[in-house]
Amino acid sequence: MLEMIVMTIFIATVMNVVFTRLHIPTIIGYIATGIIISYFFGLHSSGSMHDLELIAEFGIVFLMFTIGLEFSMHHLVQMRREVFWHGGLQVGISLLLFYLVVHYGFGIEGKSSVIIASAIALSSTAIVLKILTSSREISKEYGRRAMAILIFQDIMVVPILLMLTIFSVKGVDLGSLLTRTVLDAGVLFLVLWAFGRYVLKPFFNVVVKSNSDEIFIGSILFLVMGASLLAHSLGFSYSLGALIAGMIISETHYKHQVEADLIPFRDLLLGVFFITVGMQIDFSVIWEYLATILTLLLLFSFVKMAIIYAILIWSTSKRVALKTAIALFQLGEFGLVVLELAGSKGLVDPTVSQILIATIILSMILTPFVLRQIPTLANYLYREEEAAITARLSSAGSELKDHVIVLGYGLLGHRVCEKLDNRGVSYIAVEKNIQNVKEAQRIGKSVIFGNAAKRSILESIHIHNASSVIVAMDNSEQVHLICEILRQTVPDMKVIIKVGRFREKEELEQEFPGYRIVVGTEQVARGMVDTMLKCDLDEVLYS
Repeated sequence: MLEMIVMTIFIATVMNVVFTRLHIPTIIGYIATGIIISYFFGLHSSGSMHDLELIAEFGIVFLMFTIGLEFSMHHLVQMRREVFWHGGLQVGISLLLFYLVVHYGFGIEGKSSVIIASAIALSSTAIVLKILTSSREISKEYGRRAMAILIFQDIMVVPILLMLTIFSVKGVDLGSLLTRTVLDAGVLFLVLWAFGRYVLKPFFNVVVKSNSDEIFIGSILFLVMGASLLAHSLGFSYSLGALIAGMIISETHYKHQVEADLIPFRDLLLGVFFITVGMQIDFSVIWEYLATILTLLLLFSFVKMAIIYAILIWSTSKRVALKTAIALFQLGEFGLVVLELAGSKGLVDPTVSQILIATIILSMILTPFVLRQIPTLANYLYREEEAAITARLSSAGSELKDHVIVLGYGLLGHRVCEKLDNRGVSYIAVEKNIQNVKEAQRIGKSVIFGNAAKRSILESIHIHNASSVIVAMDNSEQVHLICEILRQTVPDMKVIIKVGRFREKEELEQEFPGYRIVVGTEQVARGMVDTMLKCDLDEVLYS
């Protein structure tokens, strides 16, 4: 056992270092680790599958706790229309269509078809939100809509877990089973709610006063496992109790402290589940049904994208609807959870489960590569629309002289243009996101669509007649490329650049000595100190 643990940690570390360099999520690294470990130690033939299922259940508990902990009622209220209307339609239509395909197309029994449809109707919250957040696409319209649908999918965790519990009980009248399930669920929620309402805060106060990180983290683990044990004693899965525990803690003042303390090993705990998933993959089944797996991947992905596109096209542009649909094309990690739980309860045939697990994993592996190509795909499919907008808006540049050129119209670029408007300074901004361009034009801003790293775009807005250039972008590689184009095109132009780190400033100053580099953190620090000094001065004057 010790050898297996050491090898698992080593392989997981090496795999994730390599995968991180290739921009592949660590989830895939954990699954690959499980595959290697299972074959290296011969776990498939050792009869230890029961032990693996217990370990997998432990991993699922922490996965559900994380989902509950990150569930925000504030976000839910803020985006209630997108969450419940768009998310509800996506899940409902997907469940219906996938059920019909699985039940009538493949002849699978009714309960199993419902479970499979539930598993493949959901997308990957962990991968999509991580990629959109790191690429700063989450603040864009399609990112917000994708997040809203993912929130509703996370809400569906509870009824799906309850459904699995109901389906797993045999030889009992359905009406009495539903009644008992509802009553038990009421008791579970009532007990946990009462504990969270009246006991949790004093409990945490005592724990925090101990001033010990070990005791605090231990208390969190106690709450998670205690809630899981309570749920299991009432006939539900351990996962449901962990989910509710996370949701209760998320509503307390200690949510952020819990998150901060769990950051060092939270992903490792989640990795336990994905390692066990990899351990239970049988390549003999995969090779035998490889054509079926690839067919299912294409079928499920395109059907899901078509559903999301059809739902969103009525409330947003075609471009945003397409980008959202592409972002959520994949099958998600909770599908693995559903299939693992259903398999352990004998609700899904093992061969069918293997085929679907392989399909889900393959879609998750493809997700990072597909998400990075979303702007390119949208540009290609709607290039005529963008070309028309560019041609119409770039004509405004011919009337400008001694104007300011703003490269980038994100959050920073938007604020820069507002400041220029307030001072009556003529400007024209260049933005690559067509939706941002449209929104800017609706409120009368002088913004054109185009790639600021192309000399033809800069010349079309008469950069030679401009007084200065402001580079308001976050992508450091793009900033370097633009600076090189500017040096070649207008070597004497006054250029102001915003960067995020002092290291970037030093690199740019060495390469482009004539440019003015502004570090965002430096300006924020200066503003905070100035505000503090002003507050101190006010206290002196009015004391």
